[in-house]
Amino acid sequence: MRPFAPDFLAAEVRVSPNFGERRGNARIDTVVLHYTGMASGAAAQAWLCNPESQVSSHYIVHEDGRVVQMVREADRAWHAGKSFWAGVTDINSCSVGIEIVNRGHDFGYEDFPDVQVESVISLCRDIVTRHNIPAPRVLAHSDVAPGRKIDPGERFPWGRLADADVGHWVRPVPADEAPGFCEGDSGEAVKSLQTQLFRYGYGVETDGTFGERTRIVVEAFQRHFRPERVDGVADRSTVETLSRLLAALPDATS
Repeated sequence: MRPFAPDFLAAEVRVSPNFGERRGNARIDTVVLHYTGMASGAAAQAWLCNPESQVSSHYIVHEDGRVVQMVREADRAWHAGKSFWAGVTDINSCSVGIEIVNRGHDFGYEDFPDVQVESVISLCRDIVTRHNIPAPRVLAHSDVAPGRKIDPGERFPWGRLADADVGHWVRPVPADEAPGFCEGDSGEAVKSLQTQLFRYGYGVETDGTFGERTRIVVEAFQRHFRPERVDGVADRSTVETLSRLLAALPDATS
């Protein structure tokens, strides 16, 4: 592979061979944030550039704030895997993937350093501006692949990104001990919850039965939007935060 000029001018370039063409003339309308989940940023970057790994992302943001681009934005990186959002199943073809160096839950999950978060904000703002990406389409890997992936996790500061006009977010309703819906429940209230989650973009059945899949999707929602307690229980805090999030959508009518 030949070197290329970075799309984000502040990025270094290290070329990954792991990419292809975007399918179906898909336009870039989504940013997906990940964490690397490996022991070091150097190891993660090497893996993303290793042809044996069959994985890649467009960018990696190191703990010191350095941004490295590995795949041109015009090309399809292999970062989202089996995924779904708002009816789309080939997220790789319509997205830019950003890996954020963090050891993740298996290696001692830690807070993201300020300098790293600021670099993520700068990179995201540049991408969403150039591609005119709507705020609600800045997503977590866990949003598009609930249960299969949990990154970038509940420690990722989505509120800070929103304060910098990156992503769609509302201040979560504080968790309390009020009862909620959980696995095994059913009825119209459960169906309403599922319908709201589906309306936001999550892949969930709207059958009125709170099964394992609904629990997994609720956990994904909490991890992004109500990280105070990630337990898969649709308590008052979760339901009200979801309702406020939907009401705050740019095209919301109510």
